Amino acid sequence: MNVYLAEFIGTGLMILLGNGVVANVVLKDTKGNNSGWIVITTAWALAVFVGVVVAGPYSGAHLNPIVSLGLAIAHKFDWALLPGYAAAQLVGAMTGSLLVWLIYKDHFDATEDQGLKAAPFATGPAIRNNVSNLLSEIVGTFVLIFVIFYLTSATMGTKESPTPFGLGSLGALPVAFLVWVIGLALGGTTGYAINPVRDLGPRIIHAIIPMKGKGSSGWDYAWIPILGPIIGSSLAALLFLAIS
Repeated sequence: MNVYLAEFIGTGLMILLGNGVVANVVLKDTKGNNSGWIVITTAWALAVFVGVVVAGPYSGAHLNPIVSLGLAIAHKFDWALLPGYAAAQLVGAMTGSLLVWLIYKDHFDATEDQGLKAAPFATGPAIRNNVSNLLSEIVGTFVLIFVIFYLTSATMGTKESPTPFGLGSLGALPVAFLVWVIGLALGGTTGYAINPVRDLGPRIIHAIIPMKGKGSSGWDYAWIPILGPIIGSSLAALLFLAIS
């Protein structure tokens, strides 16, 4: 499978399942309505597992442009591949999010609260404070990328070492646990985007679909889950280079 197709499919599956659980928990009259944060964080971790298992043997399963960025800064990934990876990840995130809307359309229509309608698409802060919200995304992403350096093989997304964690499907479990603990421990402030396309792609879909009673797509906040992960990933990569 082509590396870009693998990133598209892997990211699409991750967003379908990750944003799907948010829809199941927050939208009106679903089977999982109001089942809580543990359900969301657990399913998101498993969604990452699924994406990594599918894309890992072909592309290294970055599924996130700041994974690609951090690895490139640390000389573990070819900079020339970064734009293509990011584009595939963004389109995959948009596709997965669109499918969530189609699957849960009746429940989106039945839900009156505009904030709950937006929640299955993009992240938002529990308390709006740009400084602390940005810091939350920086720290969460830093943890993600810094630990990934110790989970991955020497290279990712290359013909020489296509599998990200060296253990096939079992190798995807550590990164799933990593995402799980980040969500449980650090996700309560901003919803832990820790991935620009995870937030931007679905936010674009929210803006363009003809959803009943949709409300704002929150573009005044959208820069935080983009800039925060970029900073966090860069800091993690630079620290890894300094101590390795």
